[in-house]
Amino acid sequence: MDEAKLLELLQRIKTNDISLHAALQEMKKSPYDDLGFAKVDIHRHLRQGFPEVIYCEGKTTQQVMSIFQHLAGHCEGNILATRANRDVYEAVVAEVPEAQYHEQARIITVTRGAQPRRGHILLVSAGTSDLPVAEEAALTAEIMGNRVERLYDTGVAGIHRLLSNGNKLLDARVIIVVAGMDGALPSVVGGLVDKPVIGVPTSVGYGASFGGLSALLAMLNSCASGIGVVNIDNGFGAGYLANRINRLGED
Repeated sequence: MDEAKLLELLQRIKTNDISLHAALQEMKKSPYDDLGFAKVDIHRHLRQGFPEVIYCEGKTTQQVMSIFQHLAGHCEGNILATRANRDVYEAVVAEVPEAQYHEQARIITVTRGAQPRRGHILLVSAGTSDLPVAEEAALTAEIMGNRVERLYDTGVAGIHRLLSNGNKLLDARVIIVVAGMDGALPSVVGGLVDKPVIGVPTSVGYGASFGGLSALLAMLNSCASGIGVVNIDNGFGAGYLANRINRLGED
């Protein structure tokens, strides 16, 4: 929304020509900012509760930097960019000094103000090799205002490591389970709990895992009920979905 339109809405609120609720609805329908190579949705946080997330792969460093800088100038809250390398981060932090880089997850974040931590998301990973995807999911959920607990290296090859943490499984509101190879861990977790389970297949595994396809199909064919599955290595998608589930019933 351009400045003139915003000032017009503020004046209409002041003169009781429009209610605050109606004005907010107008702002939610506001257009994007056109940068030529990208159309930045600067009001997405009004519609969905969090600003537009920048996916860095496939974009030039200059493009990512420009989008990030534009969001930083228009959004008062947190900002998230995924699949970023260090070169991209160095360019971003030169323009947005508060930006932080999380190397394992390949994520750039900006956090502003008090950080609420609602509900309880549990992040379970099968093996240490799954940590980059697991951390992408965990950091995504955290920057969106959720309390995230991590339970790592609890794969089915040593199932006692999972079972000894049964209380953590029962206490969570939603559980993200990250696993490669045979992708069996979400089925095990799904059979133990009464809350939503989000399965994240990873591309970890030997040749017959077909880059995570084996784990994906195993999770889609799970015999345990209450399991949803995101795409291969899509930690971001799992964290975003867990955030929405965790927010249900809250203002």
